[in-house]
Amino acid sequence: MYDPTHLRTFLAVAQTLSFTQAARRLGLRQSTVSQHVRRLEEATGRQLFSRDTHSVELTEDGEAMLGFARRLLEVHEQATAFFTGTRVRGRLRFGASEDFVLTRLPEILEGFRHDHPEVDLELTVELSGTLHEQLAAGKLDLVLAKRRPQDPRGELVWRDDLVWVGSEHVRLEPDRPVPLIVYPPPGITRARALEALEEQGREWRIVCTSGSLNGLIAAARAGLGVMAHSRRLIPPGLFRVPDRSGLPELGKVDFVLVHGRRRGAAEGAANALAAAVLAGGDRLHRGQRGGR
Repeated sequence: MYDPTHLRTFLAVAQTLSFTQAARRLGLRQSTVSQHVRRLEEATGRQLFSRDTHSVELTEDGEAMLGFARRLLEVHEQATAFFTGTRVRGRLRFGASEDFVLTRLPEILEGFRHDHPEVDLELTVELSGTLHEQLAAGKLDLVLAKRRPQDPRGELVWRDDLVWVGSEHVRLEPDRPVPLIVYPPPGITRARALEALEEQGREWRIVCTSGSLNGLIAAARAGLGVMAHSRRLIPPGLFRVPDRSGLPELGKVDFVLVHGRRRGAAEGAANALAAAVLAGGDRLHRGQRGGR
């Protein structure tokens, strides 16, 4: 009833909330993406997206289709692998940024291990900037991390707003430096926060530096200051700082998959895990509590 090609296109649009970005990810024309979504909507008899010239949002039926589409594609791929006799093997060095510590990435990795038991998966959790450096040095085979929108590297998983977050009771005084909670260099959110404040001409001071997301969260929950964070990944117990605080806008951030240069077994395993992440990418930023 549902064409796997149409389901993959639907997931790409749902994860990027952009027909243009979905077309780039899939290597299709935007008109083809629109056609796939339209045919899936005809098959379901429901509208899956509400869209205008400025935004794309999932409808209630679209939200329901997310889970169905993911499971249907997983079963389809399992059946294809079984009957073609292809088995992915080898050692795979996978790096994921700290942003995914509190998400449902473990579910995706668990499913991957179940489907590909002969892959020896090694996981590294680090800052996005550090992961990109390790990938360039040949120490990783696949990375799931942040990049800036102007950076051409990687396959887009989704694009999000960077926002200021902190304790519900944090107070910012307009005549005092902004208290910042940041990752150490080369943290991408750190760099963007400092750039935005410098551009605004607003003074700042660093009150906490930690290479651990849990460390940053603890400092923010204690009310020590504010931090730049992905809007759809705001941790429990933290909240978006209201616009009336006068803090500068931070712009967009992309979450991408970037492949290393290794060939052979590692390449096949990396392609299989990349496909699993792209198919289940909505799990990475759904079910979060906190931000408002």
